[in-house]
Amino acid sequence: MLKFIAKRIAMAVPTVLIVSILVFVMIRLIPGDPIVLMLGDSGNPDLVREMRAALGLDRSLPAQFIVWISHVLVGDLGTSVTTKEPVLNLILSHFPVTAQIVLMATFVAALIAIPAGLLAAWLQNRKTDTAIVSTTIVLVSIPSFWSGIILIWIFGVKLDWLPTYGFQSISDVGWSGMRYLILPVLAIAMSEVAVLTRMIRASAIDVLRLEYIAHARAKGLSERRVLLRHTLPNAFGPALTVIGLILGHLLSGAAVIETVFTLPGIGRLLVESIYARDYPVVQGCLLFIALMYVLVNLIVDLLYPLFDPRIKM
Repeated sequence: MLKFIAKRIAMAVPTVLIVSILVFVMIRLIPGDPIVLMLGDSGNPDLVREMRAALGLDRSLPAQFIVWISHVLVGDLGTSVTTKEPVLNLILSHFPVTAQIVLMATFVAALIAIPAGLLAAWLQNRKTDTAIVSTTIVLVSIPSFWSGIILIWIFGVKLDWLPTYGFQSISDVGWSGMRYLILPVLAIAMSEVAVLTRMIRASAIDVLRLEYIAHARAKGLSERRVLLRHTLPNAFGPALTVIGLILGHLLSGAAVIETVFTLPGIGRLLVESIYARDYPVVQGCLLFIALMYVLVNLIVDLLYPLFDPRIKM
């Protein structure tokens, strides 16, 4: 068990290093002088020189990377040029909003997709299966920002049931804060439920063709027991990988939904920092999102043996 965990963590270390290098290089490949972009056309060479020295941009690229990564290792992602706040504090203050939306959307998607995928596999090539597959094709074809706008128009403008912008934390105002999360969560979950349903269906179809399923049915077990006790645990392994990818994808792609619903999440922080040319925040957000993606997939790797006994821990 410990050996398996140590091996997976060791495999994640090179990935984290490569991600750090890519983030560092990508920021420096942006066209234009970042100092001039930050300060504008001030025309003050002393101020430009002072800012470049403060950010360490007057050194060679290898020296800049060593200084930057040494600060990152102790939790120092720099200081925002716009707000003068530590970048890590900004990220940690905005990330809970994104985490709430992403986790709730993934939970809702799994809650719908698992029974829908099992039902479609059980009734393969019948009308119910065709209806479920057709619905997933439609849902996966709809961009999340477009579905978000439609949800705003229906439930916010026409029916006036839910707020269409802003955010109130559940920890501050209680469950009334859920009203601000329903529409963005639905907008995200609509596309993700389609992907997960198709994966569950494909995995369940493969499992239902195995001999031990035929043996379970020959013993007189009900179809409900066959699906829940024998099919689902063995079909859920590949779906767990998809859930991990969905979590990572949503963490990195929530900027669109957060912009549509004006949510103060990390995605919107990244977009606003790009417009403000706040490169320390942009660099910190990119690194944080990439590390979260690696962490989520590491957790999925560690959980996978629980659902697939063929993988030895």
